[in-house]
Amino acid sequence: MNLIKPSVRIGKRYQNPVPTTVGSWSTMLKVLPRYLTNKAERTPKRTLGPFRTDIRIFDKPSTNGLRVTWIGHSSMLIEIDGVRVLVDPVWEKYAAPVQWAGPKRFFEAPLQLEEIPHIDVVLFSHDHYDHLGAGTVRQLSGLPSAAEASWVAPLGVGKVLASLGVKPRSITELNWMEAKRVAEIEITALPARHFSGRSAFNRYQTLWASFCLAGPRKKIYYGGDSGDWTGFEQIGRQFGPFDLVMLEIGAFDAAWADIHMGPDGAARVFRALGGKGLLMPIHWGLFDLALHPWFEPIERISSIDDLKIWSPEPGLPTEVTPGVELRSEWWRRK
Repeated sequence: MNLIKPSVRIGKRYQNPVPTTVGSWSTMLKVLPRYLTNKAERTPKRTLGPFRTDIRIFDKPSTNGLRVTWIGHSSMLIEIDGVRVLVDPVWEKYAAPVQWAGPKRFFEAPLQLEEIPHIDVVLFSHDHYDHLGAGTVRQLSGLPSAAEASWVAPLGVGKVLASLGVKPRSITELNWMEAKRVAEIEITALPARHFSGRSAFNRYQTLWASFCLAGPRKKIYYGGDSGDWTGFEQIGRQFGPFDLVMLEIGAFDAAWADIHMGPDGAARVFRALGGKGLLMPIHWGLFDLALHPWFEPIERISSIDDLKIWSPEPGLPTEVTPGVELRSEWWRRK
């Protein structure tokens, strides 16, 4: 059975690849008592960082064709086979519609937007506020470093980007299984099990996606936000093997397991994708988006046997060396 196929829309709503339950008002009412009684360390008790990117590193290309600078959460700068891809950029203080309330970042971005080097692609997995920062897009779209960038996003997200100042001619929208080539890199949108919406009233009206980024030498998988589902094995067979697999581990809970895989799910998904290359845990360590302690996702996945973890310090441009793990444990510092 072919599970890896374009998304369909029923009415205004895009559909998940398999039946999926997304939290409703009734779910929120059930979870609310847990929020009120929860005593977990959901935000760090100590100051994190400061982290600082040495932008002089960008003056020289990656030595082996793949270098990643993790900004935090799911924001990162990927340098793959000579192409720079900025993924899900959020420089905001709050991952929210306003900048005075909501999930507040645990540490400042390690470099300013105006310090970012020339960008070839700005890539978005979906339109949630922790993946698409309005102020970030407004500022970035006016910077010389992004003047010639291709802005790539799932179907419907282009309208959001255009409303924030991105030139429509620079925007490419992709359905699942559609691809955009930029220089030597082919970016293919693939299914994910999640949802979209920048308010409670427009859920599912734009698409969400994961991505394969394939160059002549290197290939990576960016999972975006997704729950576990049966299509990952087919993605691995059809598009892998991958040098680096980026999977979310944070914001997990049994109440919304269909849309966030968590660390145990990430381990299963990594193996389903082929278990080759290195696993980079993302979507953790920056915002309080669930009930678990802020450090639990990385502690949990670090304890699972037979996983080759690649987890760099925020802001540090880091070469991805085939088969070589990286467990920086920056989050343990006292």
